[in-house]
Amino acid sequence: MVALTEHHQVNAPVVYGLLRLVRVSTARQTALAASLAEYCRSHEFQLSGVFTDRDATAGPISAVFMGLLDVLALPDVYGVVAPAMSHLGPKAIAAQRGRRVAAAGSHLLLVRKHRIPQCPVSRCGPLVGPR
Repeated sequence: MVALTEHHQVNAPVVYGLLRLVRVSTARQTALAASLAEYCRSHEFQLSGVFTDRDATAGPISAVFMGLLDVLALPDVYGVVAPAMSHLGPKAIAAQRGRRVAAAGSHLLLVRKHRIPQCPVSRCGPLVGPR
């Protein structure tokens, strides 16, 4: 009989973070970096580094993104984690970058996959709780 994996030393999958921080406060930067760390901790990933893109005018092939692609090519790297798809850039660029990550054989992990649409009270009616 083989022992459970909890009884063996196993390495957590290695991921790298990506943050797009254009005109963002220091508090927001800290919160976003903390969200990556918490996501990785709760999903048992090893966050090995965070790439930060501060250039709003960068196209799909920025220096930061090329650096990320370089580390994704290293052995035993599972993928990249970002707070949301918008951290890959504007929609068209984000789509291209997502395809590049997939083409590199890596996974794209998003802390927040999508926004939950808010329904105005006028269309959905008021929320009624238990009485």
